Amino acid sequence: MGWKNIILFAALLLFTAACAQQAQTGQPQPTEKNVDALKNGDTSGIVTGDVVYFGNSKGFLAKPKKEGIYPAVVMIHEWWGLNDNIKEMARSLAAEGYVVLAVDLYNGKVGKNSTEAGQLAGAVRSNPAEAIQNMKAAVQYLKNLENVDDNKIASMGWCFGGAMSLQLALNEKLAATVIYYGNLETNATKLSVIKWPILGIFGSKDTSIPVETVKKFEAALNEVGIENEIHIYEGVGHAFANPSGMNYAPEQTKDAWEKTLEFLERELKKTKNETEQSEQKMLTSIPDEWKICEVDSDCVETQSGRCPCSSSGGQTAINKKYLDLWIQNLEKFGPTECLTVDKCFKATPKCVDKRCKLV
Repeated sequence: MGWKNIILFAALLLFTAACAQQAQTGQPQPTEKNVDALKNGDTSGIVTGDVVYFGNSKGFLAKPKKEGIYPAVVMIHEWWGLNDNIKEMARSLAAEGYVVLAVDLYNGKVGKNSTEAGQLAGAVRSNPAEAIQNMKAAVQYLKNLENVDDNKIASMGWCFGGAMSLQLALNEKLAATVIYYGNLETNATKLSVIKWPILGIFGSKDTSIPVETVKKFEAALNEVGIENEIHIYEGVGHAFANPSGMNYAPEQTKDAWEKTLEFLERELKKTKNETEQSEQKMLTSIPDEWKICEVDSDCVETQSGRCPCSSSGGQTAINKKYLDLWIQNLEKFGPTECLTVDKCFKATPKCVDKRCKLV
């Protein structure tokens, strides 16, 4: 790792001080745990344990009990360190059919308050090369496991860990990268070394990672042709997926987790044909935001089946301003008969509870 990259990496880590602006002064036990809110995966089918993967660094390994070859994920903690919340998330993800190694960049320490967390993050900031080597060693550890597909390894992290997830992607070949509100690189040339998809999760009220920066990041990814999926949740701030923080937003956290699982499923588990079918389903479905309305006249009826129309055709309603865009998506997969206003069924598009529905 060259000195220029080290300097860049150190500059990117400066944002961790901003985490203190939106964190609690202490790290109390959350009244609600993510694992309870998400209700995903049966963790009785996994095994866990501490493993030494880099020098004296102990990571938390979670994997399915059932024999088989699985995709893997390097999970990177927030600025608090490798605490119980991260271990719970590792268990939850392993229950979905992944081998998960939650790394430790703090040499076994966990911040008890924002001051300690800042000091621990600062220690990483002062030695960025070792942090990179730590995470690269985690990738190699996973590759050496007999039950891991070494071509299907991803990185993911939150806040401090989100920034680390991106930094690992800039320094190691992976299959996918997940970033939860981590500091971003917006230089397209530097990002061009990434040759795999990126999922980004952010909040519209995040003062540490402002929406403007997220948009620049997305534009840079698009400029160099990096497949990406960027989600900005309205009305939530930094660290909204941390159940111990003041900004915790359980509904948005649940939705973000579902998107994370869909992304990892698509990029790490599915064959090319299955991926194409998934993309087709995504393109031909109608996102909830396309159904938002104010008055009945905003809504039109649609029919996503083929002529002759049938009840299995997917009759629904959509805000008319998105109708042309939806049809363009459908046209990629065949003829468009019966795709606009359809008269096969007796139903009327109405604006009900601010959503276009058929009544």
